[in-house]
Amino acid sequence: MTTITKSLAAARAAALAAPLALLAGAAGAQELRIGLSAELSAMDPHYHNVSPNNMLARHIYEPLVGQDEKQALKPLLAESWKAIDDTTWEFKLRQGVKFHDGTPFTADDVIATMQRAPNVPKSPSSFSAYVRGKEFTKVDDFTVRVKTAAPAPLVPTDLSTFGIIPAKCKDTSTEDFNLGKCTTGGTGPYKQAEYVAGDRVVLTPNETYWGGKEPWSKVTFRMITSAPTRVAALLAGDLDVIENVPTSDVARLKGDSKLAVASTVSNRVIYFHMDHFREVSPFIKGKDGSEIKNPLRNLKVRQALSMAINRPGIVDRIMEKEAIPAGQLLPDGFFGTSKNLKPVAYDLNGAKKLLAEAGYPNGFKMKLHGPTNRYLNDTKIIEAVAQMFSRLGIETEVETLPAANFFTRASQGGQGNVPEFSFILVGWGAGTGESSDSLKALLATFNPQKGMGATNRGRYSNPTFDAKLEEALRTVDDAKRAAALAEAMEISMNDVGLIPTHYQLNTWASRKGVKVQARTDEYTLATGIRKE
Repeated sequence: MTTITKSLAAARAAALAAPLALLAGAAGAQELRIGLSAELSAMDPHYHNVSPNNMLARHIYEPLVGQDEKQALKPLLAESWKAIDDTTWEFKLRQGVKFHDGTPFTADDVIATMQRAPNVPKSPSSFSAYVRGKEFTKVDDFTVRVKTAAPAPLVPTDLSTFGIIPAKCKDTSTEDFNLGKCTTGGTGPYKQAEYVAGDRVVLTPNETYWGGKEPWSKVTFRMITSAPTRVAALLAGDLDVIENVPTSDVARLKGDSKLAVASTVSNRVIYFHMDHFREVSPFIKGKDGSEIKNPLRNLKVRQALSMAINRPGIVDRIMEKEAIPAGQLLPDGFFGTSKNLKPVAYDLNGAKKLLAEAGYPNGFKMKLHGPTNRYLNDTKIIEAVAQMFSRLGIETEVETLPAANFFTRASQGGQGNVPEFSFILVGWGAGTGESSDSLKALLATFNPQKGMGATNRGRYSNPTFDAKLEEALRTVDDAKRAAALAEAMEISMNDVGLIPTHYQLNTWASRKGVKVQARTDEYTLATGIRKE
């Protein structure tokens, strides 16, 4: 019997032996208890562009433009928007909206947010890509115009990725946001009541919310990074909903009459970033331990590494078929993806041949880094890939770290605040629901002034790719922009700017009577959870 099976059995026995606990959970149905799979790094809505933070922030701080469960745009704090000309967008703001303390929401709050969002100190991954290159002007209290140097058709999409804070909190530090010292609050349906780092967030309803009253008197998010513990808590009646159901438990939970399971394909790709920018990479050595020239800057080495990864094996054996092999940054069907890109076929002999052609017939030594309990089966994946690389002839060591520590070091832990590691496992969910978001953040040449490459932890840089991406970003015609984005995707994938492995399936489980709206962006929103 596996450890997970034992945990489930123990939880089932405990649940059957303690019916009062289940009755208490049912009696307190107005309180919603959610088990999260990852820890938040801050309550500051602009500190870290990462899914757990962004999801939680949506309850408190609303963007100008909303996204539905499939990431289609919809009005939110902006009732409408339109292009005035090729380089000007106008947003009409919703009137009558108030922040949690009763302060009216106006254009001043939008302007203040746009000044703060790209400039939060020590941000591991900022929102600069969505703000830089845009000039925001207040026309009147409920009208804002956005001016760009060139046509920018994705302005409404960009402004759907982060929330608006009150102007009063423009200079509030991340630490003070964590402590709830932005007492004005946001405009969202819930208020921050409690935040205990690494443990829980408690929200209470905004009784004067412009969008109507929520059914939950209190929402408690528990950060439970251990998947078996999360499942056990649901079975024991201690939680109403859990996200990121372990792949090994999906079938079991679907067969439980007391539970409900919801799932959809994710916009998240799991991938490997690698050091493109250093002549000598810190975690790569010769077989004898000597310093060598960075082999990851050689295209044939990168191709060999990608070819050595058995993607179907990862999907079948590690993800237990709850994933899809990846050949680009988003699954087929998302806007701006390429029909020409397929997952790289596993070919160990071909990979060995490429490695020899690159001048490394005997391989080298390399250490892989990754986070623990951030993505589904992340540690198992990185260990499996390390074994695959070892079969290629690359002696591969693994080091995994708590997510908060890992992301800080992966972004700016090296000397001079550059990315520290040589080869890392990471995941990325396309916050905009189309490919430009991923291409700008992960593969564009790192340029804080332009807001490009904010999460390019490998510092990949390809002028041909950059030019094609910039062409796409200023193309107003949707069909032409999609084609340009697909071409940019092909350039970067053929150059192995990073190595995608698979797309996750998003799966939630809940107790019967609680319905979860499955979302492509992985967000577990209390606003999308209802009593049946």
